[in-house]
Amino acid sequence: MTADTEVPPIVSMRGTTIEFPGVKALDGVDFTLRPGEVHSLMGENGAGKSTLIKALTGVYQIDSGTITVGGRTQTFDSTADAQAAGISTVYQEVNLCTNLSVGENVMLGHEPRRTFGIDWSGAHKEAARHLGSLGLDLDTHSPLSSHSIAIQQLVAIARAMVLDAKVLILDEPTSSLDRGEVEQLFDVIRSLRDKGVAILFVSHFLDQVYEISDRLTVLRNGKLVGEHLVGDLPREALVTEMIGRELDELAALSTVADRTINRAAHPVLRAEGVGKKGIVEPADLDVFEGEVVGIAGLLGSGRTELVRLLYGADKADSGTIAVRGKKAKIHQPRHAIDSRIAFSSENRRSEGVVADLTVAENMILGVQARRGWLHRVSKAEQDAIVSEYMTALGVRPADPNVPIGNLSGGNQQKVLIARWLAMQPELLILDEPTRGIDVGAKADIQRKVAELSAQGLSVVFISSELEEVLRISQRVNVMRDRRKVGELDSHDVDLDGLIDYIANAEADAPAAAQKGA
Repeated sequence: MTADTEVPPIVSMRGTTIEFPGVKALDGVDFTLRPGEVHSLMGENGAGKSTLIKALTGVYQIDSGTITVGGRTQTFDSTADAQAAGISTVYQEVNLCTNLSVGENVMLGHEPRRTFGIDWSGAHKEAARHLGSLGLDLDTHSPLSSHSIAIQQLVAIARAMVLDAKVLILDEPTSSLDRGEVEQLFDVIRSLRDKGVAILFVSHFLDQVYEISDRLTVLRNGKLVGEHLVGDLPREALVTEMIGRELDELAALSTVADRTINRAAHPVLRAEGVGKKGIVEPADLDVFEGEVVGIAGLLGSGRTELVRLLYGADKADSGTIAVRGKKAKIHQPRHAIDSRIAFSSENRRSEGVVADLTVAENMILGVQARRGWLHRVSKAEQDAIVSEYMTALGVRPADPNVPIGNLSGGNQQKVLIARWLAMQPELLILDEPTRGIDVGAKADIQRKVAELSAQGLSVVFISSELEEVLRISQRVNVMRDRRKVGELDSHDVDLDGLIDYIANAEADAPAAAQKGA
């Protein structure tokens, strides 16, 4: 069933703008949701998806524009206001009380009452009725904690139906589900859609989006890029809309992809069948001396999850890792550091910078941690390290004694890279090192990566900017839906070919994205 475009929308957002200090999270966005449709909201991290959902659910108040629900202009001051208008949300992390029973969760706050209190028998009957309408036959007296995440999400949907939701927002509902559980959820979604419920679906899994959706709205950098019927938008066109195009200033950088890599010797890192159930499927990855290996894919494809297993930030439950031909047990970051593997996280605020410390103190943290706190890095050595990398990476301002929190995002990123380089690693994993920084800082970091790899440093490079991955990598590993679907030589593939491969390649399929193919 596809929503009838002649039917009046249940939700209409026009000119929606939300500003935070220094940034427009939503910039004049229009969005339309109709009864009886599944409408996917698409965009990379920072595109504005979460902000739009929070505006629609009363978490954020809009700065300008209008929100109309069921033909009435609404001003949502709280989530309760949105719920009263018929809007319910089921989040990736289910917001239920796992210590209560299934029935208690379904009916929480809406239990039928008798003269002297809650009619629990009636409450469980009502809960069973709502669950039954979704095709679920559950013991309503069973503890919610005894059920899988998939069932808990369906219980949350049943609760939304108790609230008489006209609009159901599903935010990354399949991220923790296996294929069978996804199919069960999709059956419920289709059932609700056919009953006239409007469903806003958010997921980074392209296969699932195309399987369940009627329409798509694409956001990028807080702006509306396009609205499409699913059948009218090929996957490669969707990926292009989501990621945009690189700026001319960065495109002018010379590529390092043509540099010859010696692959006769043992790789610096060889990962075979490394994976973690429910997180990322087993994958192989080789990185040779002086090589930059890119990992490309949309957000949620498993890029970060894979490298966290390589670094020991998360523990793999399958596969082996060898460093320079010798098997290595990397179960925690300390083991990776001992093997001279460094990792710069994409979350520089929560997993990188220590905002209250100075630039210099942040820069020498890695060296100090490796030696242990009983073997302090001398003042002279600290000064030498800081001076070398402040100059090499062009950190601005050039005062190492200012709090790192005073620096721009790009300069904070340079300090984090300096922290790891000071440890003299053999392999540096960079996860989104240029995201959210200005063009000049991007160019500086890309040039430094190219320079270091030419000097023999091996690099694993993750970026949502596909042109950046192609420019800087000799080989590109392609991820989709938490699995590696292929590996391409950068000098044999162009941007359009890579986009097509990300959108359409099947696991273990031959590389078919060659230039001119």
